[in-house]
Amino acid sequence: MIRLLIVDDSALMRRFLGRIFEAEADFETASARDGAEALKAMHEFRPHVVTMDIAMPNMDGLACLDRIMVEHPCPVVMVSALTEHGANETLRALQMGAVDFIPKPQGTVSLHSDELAPLIVERIRAAASVKVRTSRRLADRVRFRSEVQALHSMPTRSRTRFSRGETHLPNDCVVLIGASTGGPPALDAVLSALPGGFGWPIVVAQHMPASFTGPLSRRLDKLCALSVVEVTGPIAVEAGCVYIGRGDADVLLTRRNKALTAISAPSDPEHRWHPSVDRLVRSAMDHIPAERLIGLLMTGMGNDGAASMAELRELGGHTIAEAKKSAVVWGMPGELVKLGGAADVVELANIGGRLLELAR
Repeated sequence: MIRLLIVDDSALMRRFLGRIFEAEADFETASARDGAEALKAMHEFRPHVVTMDIAMPNMDGLACLDRIMVEHPCPVVMVSALTEHGANETLRALQMGAVDFIPKPQGTVSLHSDELAPLIVERIRAAASVKVRTSRRLADRVRFRSEVQALHSMPTRSRTRFSRGETHLPNDCVVLIGASTGGPPALDAVLSALPGGFGWPIVVAQHMPASFTGPLSRRLDKLCALSVVEVTGPIAVEAGCVYIGRGDADVLLTRRNKALTAISAPSDPEHRWHPSVDRLVRSAMDHIPAERLIGLLMTGMGNDGAASMAELRELGGHTIAEAKKSAVVWGMPGELVKLGGAADVVELANIGGRLLELAR
């Protein structure tokens, strides 16, 4: 039985979420009206997973999350408003240790129940399986940066090799990154350690709503030496830049006047998650030789990107899957490994170092 604690100052939202999970035979629920009540329930109810509103009286969601991560580490899923302010606070929550977020229903919540219930249950059930460590991603980032510094200071012959043999890549490659649940902190960990002179462009398909990818790109741009932008229209792809696909749409690579260009395209209903990793990778393979593509599949539930990156490797591209030990959810990278499509399986702390080694 999965014990779920629902924390929200809105009685309507508590009832909405409560009814969804009361219909699930493997869930037991309790509720709290603010962060203070939630901390008390952490002692008494001992939940396996928590849904947490952000804006609450007495103690808000971020303050409560901070206490939970220190005192009772467990998976927390933020319930977030689809606004820029809500996006910024949700990104802060993910950095603090929340494992995922679900958008707060707009308008009359009962009208959205049938549509939203299966998606919410899937996300909360996946979150409940996550093993949370205190300040997990912070520790990963600190360890990652120290290992990258060590990589640069070591003699060339003693550097760690990840692939099965020597890898020779052209100097005009493109890196394609796919991520979902747990992706924003993982992107921070990888991108913030790459130098501003990194020689390849990076295109990212991170599953997110449209109102979140703008704040995500601006946040990463401040944290990274690389230039990070959201793809809202056609933009020429350049080395040393990161292109974040706009949420609720798909990011594709194409050619315009012979120049490699990233575009934002309407989401393809054949793909469940957006921006679609599979669609990004296949668009890249249509315009760039496979041997000039590096596919990186990181944390996320489901299998988006696994099939296309397996094809990419078979055609001569290089692929990296985040290792199970560091992934918040080892769904997407795990599926790539199962398909035999990962040339390297690398913990988050070493991914940036591997990209630097490939680009050397």
